[in-house]
Amino acid sequence: MILLRGCPGRLLVLDATGNLRALLSGLVFAVAAQMTLRGLLSPLRGDLAAGLMTDGPNPEVMVALYLGRWAGPALGIAAAIVALGFAYWNRVSVRTLVFGSGVGFAAALGWFLTSSLSQSSFEPVPVESLTFSGPSADMLVFFLLPDAGLDFDIGMVPSVAAGAFLAAALAGELQWQGWSGAQSTHRYLIGAALMGFGAMLAGGCSIGAGVTGTSTMAFTAWVALIAMWIGSAVTDALIDRRSQAEEVTT
Repeated sequence: MILLRGCPGRLLVLDATGNLRALLSGLVFAVAAQMTLRGLLSPLRGDLAAGLMTDGPNPEVMVALYLGRWAGPALGIAAAIVALGFAYWNRVSVRTLVFGSGVGFAAALGWFLTSSLSQSSFEPVPVESLTFSGPSADMLVFFLLPDAGLDFDIGMVPSVAAGAFLAAALAGELQWQGWSGAQSTHRYLIGAALMGFGAMLAGGCSIGAGVTGTSTMAFTAWVALIAMWIGSAVTDALIDRRSQAEEVTT
Protein backbone atom coordinates (compact mmCIF):
# COMPACT_ATOMS: atom_id res chain seq x y z
CA MET A 1 0.00 0.00 0.00
CA ILE A 2 2.84 2.39 0.81
CA LEU A 3 4.59 1.68 -2.49
CA LEU A 4 1.29 2.29 -4.30
CA ARG A 5 0.31 5.22 -2.07
CA GLY A 6 -3.09 3.63 -1.59
CA CYS A 7 -5.11 0.47 -1.02
CA PRO A 8 -7.16 -1.37 -3.71
CA GLY A 9 -10.22 0.73 -2.89
CA ARG A 10 -8.31 3.97 -3.45
CA LEU A 11 -6.93 2.66 -6.75
CA LEU A 12 -10.47 1.94 -7.94
CA VAL A 13 -11.65 5.42 -6.97
CA LEU A 14 -8.66 7.06 -8.69
CA ASP A 15 -9.29 4.95 -11.81
CA ALA A 16 -12.67 6.58 -12.19
CA THR A 17 -11.21 10.10 -12.05
CA GLY A 18 -8.83 9.48 -14.97
CA ASN A 19 -5.68 8.41 -13.11
CA LEU A 20 -3.81 6.11 -15.50
CA ARG A 21 -1.23 5.23 -12.83
CA ALA A 22 -4.00 3.79 -10.68
CA LEU A 23 -5.56 2.03 -13.68
CA LEU A 24 -2.38 0.18 -14.65
CA SER A 25 -1.51 -0.57 -11.02
CA GLY A 26 -5.05 -1.83 -10.42
CA LEU A 27 -4.79 -4.20 -13.38
CA VAL A 28 -1.46 -5.56 -12.12
CA PHE A 29 -3.00 -5.95 -8.67
CA ALA A 30 -6.01 -7.85 -10.07
CA VAL A 31 -3.79 -10.17 -12.14
CA ALA A 32 -1.52 -10.88 -9.15
CA ALA A 33 -4.55 -11.50 -6.93
CA GLN A 34 -6.07 -13.93 -9.44
CA MET A 35 -2.74 -15.72 -9.88
CA THR A 36 -2.50 -16.04 -6.10
CA LEU A 37 -6.08 -17.21 -5.69
CA ARG A 38 -6.38 -19.73 -8.53
CA GLY A 39 -3.31 -19.46 -10.76
CA LEU A 40 0.43 -19.92 -10.81
CA LEU A 41 1.01 -18.52 -7.30
CA SER A 42 -1.81 -20.52 -5.71
CA PRO A 43 0.46 -23.40 -4.55
CA LEU A 44 2.83 -20.93 -2.90
CA ARG A 45 -0.08 -19.27 -1.12
CA GLY A 46 -1.34 -22.67 -0.01
CA ASP A 47 2.05 -23.70 1.34
CA LEU A 48 2.48 -20.44 3.27
CA ALA A 49 -1.05 -20.54 4.62
CA ALA A 50 -0.77 -24.19 5.66
CA GLY A 51 2.07 -23.37 8.02
CA LEU A 52 0.18 -20.47 9.59
CA MET A 53 -3.31 -21.94 10.02
CA THR A 54 -4.86 -22.21 13.50
CA ASP A 55 -6.69 -25.31 14.67
CA GLY A 56 -10.45 -25.17 14.86
CA PRO A 57 -12.81 -22.34 13.89
CA ASN A 58 -11.71 -18.73 13.62
CA PRO A 59 -11.87 -17.42 17.21
CA GLU A 60 -14.02 -14.39 17.95
CA VAL A 61 -12.33 -11.70 20.01
CA MET A 62 -15.32 -10.99 22.29
CA VAL A 63 -15.91 -14.67 22.97
CA ALA A 64 -12.22 -15.22 23.74
CA LEU A 65 -12.35 -12.32 26.23
CA TYR A 66 -15.57 -13.70 27.79
CA LEU A 67 -17.50 -10.53 26.91
CA GLY A 68 -21.14 -10.33 25.87
CA ARG A 69 -22.65 -8.99 22.66
CA TRP A 70 -22.76 -5.52 24.20
CA ALA A 71 -18.96 -5.32 24.02
CA GLY A 72 -18.89 -5.02 20.22
CA PRO A 73 -21.10 -1.90 19.98
CA ALA A 74 -19.40 -0.46 23.07
CA LEU A 75 -15.99 -0.87 21.43
CA GLY A 76 -17.31 0.75 18.26
CA ILE A 77 -18.65 3.76 20.16
CA ALA A 78 -15.40 4.13 22.09
CA ALA A 79 -13.37 3.94 18.86
CA ALA A 80 -15.63 6.55 17.25
CA ILE A 81 -15.14 8.92 20.19
CA VAL A 82 -11.35 8.52 19.99
CA ALA A 83 -11.44 9.04 16.22
CA LEU A 84 -13.53 12.19 16.61
CA GLY A 85 -11.00 13.44 19.15
CA PHE A 86 -8.13 12.93 16.70
CA ALA A 87 -10.21 14.55 13.94
CA TYR A 88 -10.87 17.61 16.10
CA TRP A 89 -7.21 17.83 17.07
CA ASN A 90 -6.13 17.70 13.41
CA ARG A 91 -8.98 19.99 12.26
CA VAL A 92 -10.52 17.46 9.89
CA SER A 93 -13.45 18.96 7.98
CA VAL A 94 -17.02 17.87 8.62
CA ARG A 95 -17.34 16.83 4.98
CA THR A 96 -14.40 14.43 5.33
CA LEU A 97 -15.84 13.00 8.55
CA VAL A 98 -19.27 12.42 6.99
CA PHE A 99 -18.01 10.66 3.88
CA GLY A 100 -15.30 8.80 5.81
CA SER A 101 -17.89 7.37 8.20
CA GLY A 102 -19.88 6.37 5.12
CA VAL A 103 -17.32 3.64 4.46
CA GLY A 104 -18.11 2.09 7.83
CA PHE A 105 -21.86 2.39 7.29
CA ALA A 106 -21.46 0.83 3.83
CA ALA A 107 -19.75 -2.21 5.37
CA ALA A 108 -22.64 -2.61 7.84
CA LEU A 109 -25.16 -2.16 5.03
CA GLY A 110 -23.43 -4.87 3.00
CA TRP A 111 -23.79 -7.36 5.87
CA PHE A 112 -27.47 -6.42 6.27
CA LEU A 113 -28.39 -6.65 2.58
CA THR A 114 -26.65 -9.95 1.85
CA SER A 115 -28.01 -11.42 5.08
CA SER A 116 -31.56 -10.39 4.17
CA LEU A 117 -31.13 -11.78 0.65
CA SER A 118 -29.81 -15.09 1.95
CA GLN A 119 -32.97 -15.54 4.02
CA SER A 120 -35.37 -14.83 1.15
CA SER A 121 -33.53 -16.33 -1.84
CA PHE A 122 -34.20 -19.84 -3.12
CA GLU A 123 -30.51 -20.18 -4.05
CA PRO A 124 -27.65 -20.15 -1.49
CA VAL A 125 -26.38 -16.58 -1.06
CA PRO A 126 -23.18 -15.97 0.90
CA VAL A 127 -23.36 -13.33 3.63
CA GLU A 128 -20.57 -10.87 2.83
CA SER A 129 -19.70 -7.21 2.65
CA LEU A 130 -17.11 -4.77 1.29
CA THR A 131 -13.75 -6.06 0.11
CA PHE A 132 -11.73 -5.22 -2.99
CA SER A 133 -9.06 -7.90 -3.38
CA GLY A 134 -11.24 -10.90 -4.28
CA PRO A 135 -13.78 -8.81 -6.27
CA SER A 136 -10.98 -7.22 -8.31
CA ALA A 137 -9.69 -10.68 -9.24
CA ASP A 138 -13.21 -11.92 -9.99
CA MET A 139 -13.97 -8.83 -12.08
CA LEU A 140 -10.95 -9.61 -14.24
CA VAL A 141 -12.28 -13.13 -14.87
CA PHE A 142 -15.76 -11.72 -15.53
CA PHE A 143 -14.41 -9.65 -18.43
CA LEU A 144 -12.31 -12.50 -19.81
CA LEU A 145 -14.80 -15.38 -19.46
CA PRO A 146 -18.35 -14.84 -20.72
CA ASP A 147 -19.83 -17.59 -18.53
CA ALA A 148 -18.71 -15.99 -15.24
CA GLY A 149 -21.73 -15.42 -13.00
CA LEU A 150 -22.95 -12.22 -11.38
CA ASP A 151 -22.84 -11.77 -7.62
CA PHE A 152 -22.39 -9.13 -4.92
CA ASP A 153 -18.65 -8.79 -5.54
CA ILE A 154 -19.01 -8.35 -9.30
CA GLY A 155 -21.66 -5.69 -8.80
CA MET A 156 -19.74 -3.78 -6.14
CA VAL A 157 -16.63 -2.95 -8.17
CA PRO A 158 -18.34 -1.08 -11.06
CA SER A 159 -20.73 0.54 -8.58
CA VAL A 160 -17.84 2.04 -6.59
CA ALA A 161 -16.19 3.20 -9.82
CA ALA A 162 -19.44 4.76 -11.04
CA GLY A 163 -19.95 6.56 -7.74
CA ALA A 164 -16.38 7.86 -7.76
CA PHE A 165 -16.76 9.07 -11.35
CA LEU A 166 -20.00 10.88 -10.54
CA ALA A 167 -18.51 12.51 -7.44
CA ALA A 168 -15.39 13.60 -9.34
CA ALA A 169 -17.52 14.97 -12.19
CA LEU A 170 -19.72 17.00 -9.83
CA ALA A 171 -16.61 18.36 -8.07
CA GLY A 172 -14.85 19.16 -11.33
CA GLU A 173 -11.96 16.81 -10.52
CA LEU A 174 -11.97 14.62 -13.63
CA GLN A 175 -8.48 14.81 -15.12
CA TRP A 176 -6.18 12.50 -17.06
CA GLN A 177 -3.07 11.74 -15.05
CA GLY A 178 -0.05 9.56 -15.75
CA TRP A 179 3.59 9.06 -14.97
CA SER A 180 5.90 11.96 -15.76
CA GLY A 181 8.73 9.47 -16.26
CA ALA A 182 9.79 5.89 -15.71
CA GLN A 183 11.47 6.57 -12.38
CA SER A 184 8.50 5.69 -10.16
CA THR A 185 6.84 3.17 -12.49
CA HIS A 186 8.68 0.19 -11.00
CA ARG A 187 7.63 1.27 -7.51
CA TYR A 188 3.93 1.15 -8.40
CA LEU A 189 4.10 -2.10 -10.35
CA ILE A 190 6.10 -3.92 -7.66
CA GLY A 191 3.74 -2.59 -5.00
CA ALA A 192 0.69 -3.74 -6.97
CA ALA A 193 2.07 -7.27 -7.36
CA LEU A 194 3.02 -7.51 -3.68
CA MET A 195 -0.36 -6.18 -2.57
CA GLY A 196 -2.22 -8.65 -4.81
CA PHE A 197 -0.36 -11.60 -3.30
CA GLY A 198 -0.47 -10.26 0.25
CA ALA A 199 -4.19 -9.47 0.18
CA MET A 200 -5.04 -13.01 -0.90
CA LEU A 201 -2.71 -14.53 1.68
CA ALA A 202 -4.17 -12.33 4.43
CA GLY A 203 -7.75 -13.07 3.43
CA GLY A 204 -8.54 -9.47 2.53
CA CYS A 205 -7.24 -5.97 1.88
CA SER A 206 -7.30 -3.00 4.23
CA ILE A 207 -11.04 -2.70 3.58
CA GLY A 208 -11.91 -6.40 3.42
CA ALA A 209 -9.92 -7.39 6.51
CA GLY A 210 -9.40 -4.00 8.12
CA VAL A 211 -12.97 -2.65 8.05
CA THR A 212 -15.32 -5.48 7.07
CA GLY A 213 -13.38 -8.29 8.72
CA THR A 214 -12.78 -6.57 12.03
CA SER A 215 -16.46 -5.60 12.24
CA THR A 216 -17.18 -9.30 12.85
CA MET A 217 -14.61 -9.33 15.67
CA ALA A 218 -12.79 -12.20 13.95
CA PHE A 219 -9.39 -12.70 15.57
CA THR A 220 -7.57 -13.30 12.27
CA ALA A 221 -8.95 -10.07 10.80
CA TRP A 222 -7.54 -8.08 13.72
CA VAL A 223 -4.18 -9.83 13.33
CA ALA A 224 -4.17 -8.94 9.62
CA LEU A 225 -5.09 -5.30 10.33
CA ILE A 226 -2.39 -4.86 12.98
CA ALA A 227 0.17 -6.48 10.66
CA MET A 228 -0.86 -4.04 7.91
CA TRP A 229 -0.36 -1.10 10.28
CA ILE A 230 3.09 -2.33 11.30
CA GLY A 231 4.16 -3.18 7.76
CA SER A 232 2.95 0.18 6.44
CA ALA A 233 4.73 2.12 9.18
CA VAL A 234 8.00 0.25 8.64
CA THR A 235 7.84 0.64 4.84
CA ASP A 236 7.02 4.34 5.15
CA ALA A 237 9.97 4.86 7.51
CA LEU A 238 12.42 2.90 5.35
CA ILE A 239 11.40 4.30 1.95
CA ASP A 240 9.44 7.55 1.99
CA ARG A 241 10.68 9.22 5.16
CA ARG A 242 14.29 8.25 4.47
CA SER A 243 14.13 9.69 0.93
CA GLN A 244 12.54 12.87 2.29
CA ALA A 245 15.31 13.22 4.88
CA GLU A 246 17.95 12.72 2.17
CA GLU A 247 16.34 15.42 0.01
CA VAL A 248 16.34 17.84 2.93
CA THR A 249 19.99 17.05 3.66
CA THR A 250 21.06 17.60 0.06
